[in-house]
Amino acid sequence: MAQQIIRPLDGLLVLDFSQFLAGPVAALRLADLGARVIKIERPGVGDIGRTLAFAGRSIDGDTVSFHAMNRNKESIAADLKNPDDLEDVRRLVARADVVIQNFRPGVMERIGLDYASVKEINPSIVYASASGYGDEGPWRDRPGQDLLAQAISGLPWLSGSREDGPVPLGLSIADHLLSCHIAQGVTALLVRRFRTGQGGLVQSSLLEAVLDLQFELLSTKLNDDTIQVRRHGEHSAHAFLAAPYGTYPTLDGYLALAMNPIPELGRLLDLPELAALTDPRDAWDRQEEIEALLAARFATGSTAHWLGILDAADVWCAPVLTLDELLASDGFAAIDMTQEVERRGTRIATTRSPLRIDGQVLRREKAAPLLGEDGARIRAEFLSSDVRTEDGARA
Repeated sequence: MAQQIIRPLDGLLVLDFSQFLAGPVAALRLADLGARVIKIERPGVGDIGRTLAFAGRSIDGDTVSFHAMNRNKESIAADLKNPDDLEDVRRLVARADVVIQNFRPGVMERIGLDYASVKEINPSIVYASASGYGDEGPWRDRPGQDLLAQAISGLPWLSGSREDGPVPLGLSIADHLLSCHIAQGVTALLVRRFRTGQGGLVQSSLLEAVLDLQFELLSTKLNDDTIQVRRHGEHSAHAFLAAPYGTYPTLDGYLALAMNPIPELGRLLDLPELAALTDPRDAWDRQEEIEALLAARFATGSTAHWLGILDAADVWCAPVLTLDELLASDGFAAIDMTQEVERRGTRIATTRSPLRIDGQVLRREKAAPLLGEDGARIRAEFLSSDVRTEDGARA
């Protein structure tokens, strides 16, 4: 029998006021670690992520992406502009350990649920605030959305070749990274609270998350103003790394090569032109020539053929898998990254937490909640005998 997992955040109560991705996924990370997470949602509408569908796909009335971001949570509907609902929420805040919100700057202040106000209700609260571009500066009130944050950060100019325009990353990288930072900040403040009794405020933004992703580039530029982003030819995968770093077509797919000695590749691939390039500067000065020679050679054989040669020599390489190839691979099966959750008899496949605790993966079968699904039970537990209907109206 498997050992029962003692989740590090068991017994903690998190109120999740956030919507769509960065805030909800930060709360999800805490839920996976054992925290009890209650979503505070608008009556009748709820989290906008319920209807903002990834690939247009929905299951049981909510988007697949909402299910992925909000599994293992509870939901209570509350109109924060309604004095009665707001008072209920304030009473919940008094019992909570953590509050997470990602409204635009100024919204929580107007409601009276900003950190200063919440701290008066609950002095030891850990309060997390996620925004688009921080609370100050000319971008403060711009829409906090992933593509827009990528654009402002300059990230789209780091992918593709010099022939391309800006190439944004095709996933919500800013939101995802911000969720990691917020969850890390919350857990750090919880540790401090356990040690000292002091809660605190953690803040970060989409922009800060994407700038942190560029720490190598920004640190180099700040110390050497001559550094410029100059993308290379069609096979290069990095504006600041030399050949052979890139992707190359084969007879039946693509192969990725990381940092490898050019002469060694020449010997393995029977390319005497590369074997003769013993000056390390050649990897930079003759980058596109090297990449063209490699591309021509790889195009003559299958991906599996070349992997057999390169893997045997411990060359840093990998196949470039399609989505279907990834899901069908033994490697994907071995890492066991999926789980199923259930809601109203519907089984929904999704990912699990990427963490293992004491050698065990973190899984739970509780799916994302229906809007207001837990409202009556939460009010009975925390607030009063006053019971409301599923959409938050008083019964």
